[in-house]
Amino acid sequence: MKDLTKKRSKAVLIDQIVYNTAIMGAEMVYRQKRQVKSEMLASFLLPTLATWALEYVQLRKTGQTIGYKQMGLVLESEDGAPLSSSQIVKRILYRDAISTFDYFKNRDAFEAHEGAQLPHDTYAGTIVKDAANR
Repeated sequence: MKDLTKKRSKAVLIDQIVYNTAIMGAEMVYRQKRQVKSEMLASFLLPTLATWALEYVQLRKTGQTIGYKQMGLVLESEDGAPLSSSQIVKRILYRDAISTFDYFKNRDAFEAHEGAQLPHDTYAGTIVKDAANR
């Protein structure tokens, strides 16, 4: 595993800790304010939407999530332009819906660009760089 891929993996773990903490708080508030009629909403939809929203806001604002910042990484557009909303949304949805299947079909694609571009980055036209080497 390449150094950049290791950093990305650690960043994802940090982000998941942050997101899960926020989700637990939101879920507690949601359950206290309402009688839960749909367990699917409380158990699946709320955490998913909260995670996507938190990631989207962070990437749109600075090109970094908390985990990326801690690991010294930044997400950029391949062409150097500022990240667009559609790139961020494409990246999130592709990663969470299709990327797992890509991994099982072609594992080599996950290291093809030294860890700077995983399949969801290629699809969205983004690249992850070490902030120190920009």
